[in-house]
Amino acid sequence: MNRRIRVPQVRVIGADGAQLGVLDTSEALRIAEEGGLDLVEVSPKAMPPVCKIMDYGKFKYEDSKKRKDAKKHQSTVTYKEIKFRPKTDAHDLDFKVKHIRRFLSEGNKARLVVIFRGREIVHPETGQAMLKKVVELTQDIAMVENNPRMEGRLLHIMLSPRQQPQAQAQSH
Repeated sequence: MNRRIRVPQVRVIGADGAQLGVLDTSEALRIAEEGGLDLVEVSPKAMPPVCKIMDYGKFKYEDSKKRKDAKKHQSTVTYKEIKFRPKTDAHDLDFKVKHIRRFLSEGNKARLVVIFRGREIVHPETGQAMLKKVVELTQDIAMVENNPRMEGRLLHIMLSPRQQPQAQAQSH
């Protein structure tokens, strides 16, 4: 920017976007300063480097506003983890399924974990059956992102929301 540009000649683009051609760096700087603007190097790798005459402070301000605006419209997906045991009772299971449904309707993903303690690990099929039942109870609003997987004493599965509930939520 301005006096930090060390090359002898640059291709200059005016403040209005018009090509001013290849000029000496000192001449380009003089033109920028007369307009009360800055000479900013846009493409340093080009031969000769391309510089643009602009108000650099205003450019930085508008750029930061664009980034903030883009961040505002960006949606973040969070993972909610629900833990079960192989001997979780039917009533407790129904209660946890309500929580899972709420998480999915909010657009979050749900990670279901069955924790095996002690000798329960000998019968992983009980945990598989429990996860299968939860998936059946939530299949209208959820889809399985990956199949049940054992990691040590944990059996886990990931559920993500189907696309249609979000579309209905936006129309209301």
